[in-house]
Amino acid sequence: WSLGGFNTTFSAVEGSSLAHIKGQNIVPAEAFTAHLDGWRQHPASMKNQTDWAFAAGINRMVYHTFQHQSLPDSLRPGMTMGPYGVHWDRNQTWWPYVGGYHTYVSRCQYLLQQGKPVADVLYLTPEEAPFVFRAPKSALYGDTLIDKRGYSFDACPPSLFYAASVKDGKIVFPSGASYRIMVLPHFKTMTIAYLEKIKSLVDAGAVLVGLPPENTPGLTGYPESENKLKAMINELWGRDAVENGLVKHKFGKGTVFTGNEIARNEDNLYPCYDLTSGILADSLGICPDFTSSPDVIRYIHEKVKDIDIYFVSNRTEKDVEAECSFRVSGKQPQLWNPVTGETRYLTSFTDNGTVTTLKLLFDTTQSYFIVFAGKPDHRTGEPNFSDKADLMTLGGSWNVSFNPLWGGPDSVEFKELSDWSLSEVEGIRYYSGTAVYNKLFDLSEPVNGRVYLNLGNVKNIAKVTLNGHDLGTVWSAPWEIEITDALTSGENKLRIEVANLWVNRLIGDEQLPDDGIVGEQWPQWLINGEKRPSSRYTFTTYKHYSADSPLMPSGLLGPVKIISK
Repeated sequence: WSLGGFNTTFSAVEGSSLAHIKGQNIVPAEAFTAHLDGWRQHPASMKNQTDWAFAAGINRMVYHTFQHQSLPDSLRPGMTMGPYGVHWDRNQTWWPYVGGYHTYVSRCQYLLQQGKPVADVLYLTPEEAPFVFRAPKSALYGDTLIDKRGYSFDACPPSLFYAASVKDGKIVFPSGASYRIMVLPHFKTMTIAYLEKIKSLVDAGAVLVGLPPENTPGLTGYPESENKLKAMINELWGRDAVENGLVKHKFGKGTVFTGNEIARNEDNLYPCYDLTSGILADSLGICPDFTSSPDVIRYIHEKVKDIDIYFVSNRTEKDVEAECSFRVSGKQPQLWNPVTGETRYLTSFTDNGTVTTLKLLFDTTQSYFIVFAGKPDHRTGEPNFSDKADLMTLGGSWNVSFNPLWGGPDSVEFKELSDWSLSEVEGIRYYSGTAVYNKLFDLSEPVNGRVYLNLGNVKNIAKVTLNGHDLGTVWSAPWEIEITDALTSGENKLRIEVANLWVNRLIGDEQLPDDGIVGEQWPQWLINGEKRPSSRYTFTTYKHYSADSPLMPSGLLGPVKIISK
């Protein structure tokens, strides 16, 4: 859910865990289900949750709701699913420009469907149905969009666990999924069969973290089952009493970590998660797969043969320079930008034989793929990101054209960039749709390097054309697009199409008589194919706003700058 609904984020971890263990490369999920969305969402507002889903293991979005739009194009926004759905359909104001976001999603999903996820920890779940797996809170960032920390993990139900074996000290499944340790829930009961399977894996070399059970469930085989369970506990844990501290016990080729330190640090049935010391770090005996400073970058790690692919994303609404450490060595890092399609070598990094560390610059909720492949032959020490230089600010007046069919003026001069919702002109204040900004500017000085147009603050999506060259859409931070090849010395003709949301026009129409659906009945004028009796511009099958609902900022707010880097 994305707005006004339920927190079902735990289900992404559950679903992706099952897919990883079973070797299912495609992990689809119903996405962006919303309650009372009211056409408020758009690609930029959804990017952070899109990236969260990718990092949680989802790699195919099934958007809720792509509702059927059977009404004439003049009756927009049109059909809804009542109060539900994100309104992902052709009647959206920004639909003509959504291709950039779709391309981004396609690139990310394609890469994330290729390899096998890398995870260190296998959390075993109790033999109880129904059971919802909730990871230790200490293993996650955030309360709503929960992101895994530096040791990734999966949850394994008993039904899949019996297929596990041990290879080179790791717990492995027929799919190829492998884990360094398995962690028991602090749960009082366990069947003999489940404990026998756990015991056999430890005997073969696996690492087990957890406290012993106390009883077998039910009365099957009682009391012999209880005696057998206690005997197995004494053998596997070395004793049936829980010792003080964190105790390391050898069994067969494997190791058991136990002790009352686990009970003292219990977190959602599991031991407290710590990246640097304590139960988890001690039992793993290896550094985290990924860390960042500041600690605000989410990640997922996939492996395709000998290539390591990390998806990393800024979780915050702020620009961040982060020092990122990846548990990869002896390989050349590359940056793949899924928004622009740009790929390039990263030339400044350190490699200590276990971890590769490099600095990355992230704009608001920006994301990259960091790909490690081949020998590190491009380590020149040059900065990974070029400094930006402002060449000029496109201030002053703009000619702006609105669509009169949706209530806006055909052409108007903005003496400076401003928010449509603050305009004294009703046709602008309540306008929803696309407006076209036109401006001429001179670039007299020759420019070295690559040149970009930065749009500043955009509400809510834009398409840029320079000197007749369609340069594409700008839909997310850093709200810039390259213009190097379209730029000319002397006069340049800039055209920016900007689309806002339906919200303001819907609110504006609430100032007018209502001729829409009443009592869940279609209006007679629509049934009979007659002219609409009111002067409203919009028509919907569910009302989200009233006349006094707050308007939303709209338009190109800028400042618009030409920059080089």
